[in-house]
Amino acid sequence: MADWGMGRENIQSGLCKVPLMSSADRDSDNRQTDMLFKVQRSFRPMSATLRGLHQSALDVMQHPASEDSVTASFGQFIQGVQPHHLTPTLLHRSKRMVLDSIGHMYAPDDISSVYGRRGTRLSPTLAAFVNGVAAHSMDFDDTWHPATHPSGVVLPALLAVSDMLPNNRKPSGRDFLLAFNVGIEVQGRLMRFSNEAHNIPKSHALAIAASLSGAPMVNAATQSKPLHIGNAARLGLEAALLASIGLEASPRVLDDNAGVAGFSAFYEDYAPRPLTSPEEEGVRFLLEDQDMGFKRFPAHLGMHWVADAAASVHKLLQGRGQGSQVVGQVQDILLRVPCSKYINRPFPESEHQARHSFQFNACSALLDGEVTVFSFSQEALKRPDLLALLRRVRVEHPHDNPANFDRMYGEVQVTLVGGDVLKGRCDTFYGHWRNPLTNESLRKKFRSNAGAVLPREKVEGLIEAVEGLDRLEDCSLLLAQL
Repeated sequence: MADWGMGRENIQSGLCKVPLMSSADRDSDNRQTDMLFKVQRSFRPMSATLRGLHQSALDVMQHPASEDSVTASFGQFIQGVQPHHLTPTLLHRSKRMVLDSIGHMYAPDDISSVYGRRGTRLSPTLAAFVNGVAAHSMDFDDTWHPATHPSGVVLPALLAVSDMLPNNRKPSGRDFLLAFNVGIEVQGRLMRFSNEAHNIPKSHALAIAASLSGAPMVNAATQSKPLHIGNAARLGLEAALLASIGLEASPRVLDDNAGVAGFSAFYEDYAPRPLTSPEEEGVRFLLEDQDMGFKRFPAHLGMHWVADAAASVHKLLQGRGQGSQVVGQVQDILLRVPCSKYINRPFPESEHQARHSFQFNACSALLDGEVTVFSFSQEALKRPDLLALLRRVRVEHPHDNPANFDRMYGEVQVTLVGGDVLKGRCDTFYGHWRNPLTNESLRKKFRSNAGAVLPREKVEGLIEAVEGLDRLEDCSLLLAQL
């Protein structure tokens, strides 16, 4: 990976490798180091502590990782990847992800983002947390397969650590994109260690693992869900900072360890695979083979299938001259969608629940022909016509419609009062990685989000900075626009 300043002060992590602090902050750094050493001494002698550990965990601690372990392969990849490994496809797709994610940090919401609030300065880890929360506050950020929101975790931490560097040590735009792509790649590879992670959660499966990671599914449709992204960004950066000053952890954390010592305790089919060196011929980043999914409206990704299917039925009603009289014409609404309990919400009571409701998004699209940011306002949620349609919705879960973003579909069947049946189906919505948004559509979305907070010249300046990021000598221009 590109060197942003070698030496003992460096951060060495899966996200980036940068100097920890400027010389002006060395006193503070020394105090933190002294405190860490005190903590380390408090854990000695270790033998007493080890006796209390489960045998499988003890085995991991007593046997160092070999050079060919899964965990070691990830470390070697992170250290070995260089800017020349970024192909034109990677540069193009990752810049689109950066632009889209920055826009969500400015989206109008009750979240107080560091970006868009001039004069608000936080520590790097807290800045990563706040901007991570803001990135996911409306559930408008990008989505990948297996199901994850990659940019909202990686970008806030990367921006925070870039911002804290002195001006003469800022990473180049290409190094910035390299660090971003490494974070995305590692995240994507980890998600492929278990087939269970490929599907949309059906209930509270893996509840123990979810709780330990700070992302219990029970909070999926609440104001707390964005905290999951913020905590991931903050804790990832915090881990890098702690590692840079000597804190140690298991060198086999990613490997298939016996007993309760690894992720196999939570995933029955956990099968970690080594990460191939970037220098080997034919090695490709995941992002090269699968593009990112970008949302057109702020809701769970699965809602885009039913919204597009319902919008096609709305067009059919308009063609019959009944587009403005939907409620009076509709007798029954049948949704054929995947089985996933946390997005099956017949009567959502809040905007957050509405963002995770097949029924709400289908009925909104039937009424209006589309779903937008304004579909989730309190006024829209309480519309009598919408509530009337919700009471007519039934849901079926066909066996050929799995809870999987790569294979699912959405089907809406509307039976009219006179007995006619209208059907709409969506197999791949506009914005899915198989049917990606055009650059102009992505810019339009960014302008809508960022323009709610920033003046027009700032918005256009950010677009220009991100689209030319790989050509910047350092990322100061991007940070200044933020």
